[in-house]
Amino acid sequence: MPRTSSLHVNGRAVSVRVDDPETPLLYVLRNDLELHGPRFGCGLGQCGACTVHIDGAAVRSCVTPLSSLTPDQKIVTLEGLGTQEAPHPVQAAFIAEQAAQCGYCINGMVMQSAALLTRNAKPSEAEIKQELAGNLCRCGTHARILRAVKRAASSI
Repeated sequence: MPRTSSLHVNGRAVSVRVDDPETPLLYVLRNDLELHGPRFGCGLGQCGACTVHIDGAAVRSCVTPLSSLTPDQKIVTLEGLGTQEAPHPVQAAFIAEQAAQCGYCINGMVMQSAALLTRNAKPSEAEIKQELAGNLCRCGTHARILRAVKRAASSI
């Protein structure tokens, strides 16, 4: 039986109808709300492509069932992190360092980096590498991604 769930996504209250309350948040974000920043990668929470923020913490949306969320939790996707006119410092740094190549990992790398800089505005290189270790990158832009996170940290 379809169920309506209330969510708070990118600063606005939304309602979605799902047949199964165990539907992954990723499916709701992409299919119902048409937010395509979070990507389907592995479907197991291991690659990071689907990363979003829930109450400021980086979370894998492909393994987060809709039923585990409450209407007061704040969900932020890549689209809600910043705007074209005022990008988040991490987004601006990734653009400046040309850290995106194929696009597979970029959502996860940006969202994971932004969560890190919220907790630790001046991370060491080792801390950045540790934070991003669970995000897979197929095309090998690791050096540019690392430079982008350092650049963002210096601008915060």
